[in-house]
Amino acid sequence: MISKLAYLRSLEHFKMLKQYQVMKNGIETPSNTHKNDRKLRKKLYKHRSKALDRLAAEVHQTVFEAIDCLQCAGCCKGIPAMVNSSDVQRIASKLDLSEDQFYAQYLQKDEDGDWVFKQTPCIFLLDDNRCSIYAFRPKACRTYPHTDHQFSKNIDYHLENSQYCPASFHILAEIKGRLP
Repeated sequence: MISKLAYLRSLEHFKMLKQYQVMKNGIETPSNTHKNDRKLRKKLYKHRSKALDRLAAEVHQTVFEAIDCLQCAGCCKGIPAMVNSSDVQRIASKLDLSEDQFYAQYLQKDEDGDWVFKQTPCIFLLDDNRCSIYAFRPKACRTYPHTDHQFSKNIDYHLENSQYCPASFHILAEIKGRLP
């Protein structure tokens, strides 16, 4: 399992690699993620099961014991969060906006037809990597990187997330090492 020291070293490694690869939207990302690891993808699909889901949940718990997301906030800086209707009601109410005002001011539909924040980095991300709406943030943000529940249903999503999230990267690396 990953230690805090190993995590901090990997986070520094991620930061160093960011200078080499810039995504199309201008957000810098590490170049050695699991995104294009065909062998890992094949291995994960081969082992899709409740057992893989349990392993992922176990590894997720251990990795997040060592990780401080405030050191990174890659998800907030690189991925526009999905926002469902319950999120809109809750957040708009807390911001003293109507739902229509919230949709117009903060949201747009993505290529899949889902509502997402218009801006990356997230408009609610503060300079210290904290969230200004943390107490009532969207469900997608509360559960990110989604590796502790039904992991095997979202394998491609997890591989993609390894670009943004050191935790996802380490979870996948640990699972890769444990699968036959």
